[in-house]
Amino acid sequence: MASSFLSFSLLFITVYTADGFMHYDAAHCQFNSTELKDIRFIRSWYYNRLAYTRFDSSVGKFVGFTEYGVMNAEYWNNDTSILAQMNVARETYCQHNIGIWYNNVLTKSVKPYVRLHSETLSAGNHPSMLVCSVYSFYPKQIIVKWLRDGQEVTSDVTSTDEMANADWYYQIHSHLEYTPRSGEKISCKVEHASLSEPLYTDWDPPLPESQTNNIAIGASGLTLGLIFPLAGFIYYKRKSRGQIPIPSRFLS
Repeated sequence: MASSFLSFSLLFITVYTADGFMHYDAAHCQFNSTELKDIRFIRSWYYNRLAYTRFDSSVGKFVGFTEYGVMNAEYWNNDTSILAQMNVARETYCQHNIGIWYNNVLTKSVKPYVRLHSETLSAGNHPSMLVCSVYSFYPKQIIVKWLRDGQEVTSDVTSTDEMANADWYYQIHSHLEYTPRSGEKISCKVEHASLSEPLYTDWDPPLPESQTNNIAIGASGLTLGLIFPLAGFIYYKRKSRGQIPIPSRFLS
């Protein structure tokens, strides 16, 4: 059995006031397969956000957490029909809905998209940090690695956990402390169930400001260099056709 569970819940609000809820109960299913042995059913009752009674299929009975909750648990545990209904809910409620989820949701996958950018550190020996941000992927499990000239980088790397977007998609961000070296190739490698092969994104560093200015000046010079010959050519063509307008002062 896997160490982590997927889960879904159903919330029942029974009484509420204008100032907020007072009492509600929630049914909760934890699972990592559609097998009944891998499913856990939990139903909890709350008053003013405090749980007072809970049924857990792994325990097989009700448990109370407050004086009132203990009284409720004792009463419900002595009612064989209520206890049987709770114990069978793992199959009738959880397993049924889990089967629907696996067929329509959990077997699907969505490809991630990657954004690679740099951030400048305020202090330290490293002048900048590369960030590989991976967005909008499903399912949650993903592997993000850094490569330098085709070799995996394991030092100076930190990553966030997979973060839920609250819309079934996830995102993750991996950071590499980075000192530029001439001629090297830095890549972010992503492996995910939605990809038939790893997705590589190469770092394309921006040009230095001085080089950018030189390119801009060169481009301006090239543009001017094209404009003057073109103007001369147009002047020549018009003159050869007798279409050059004569200034009025030559006609007086």
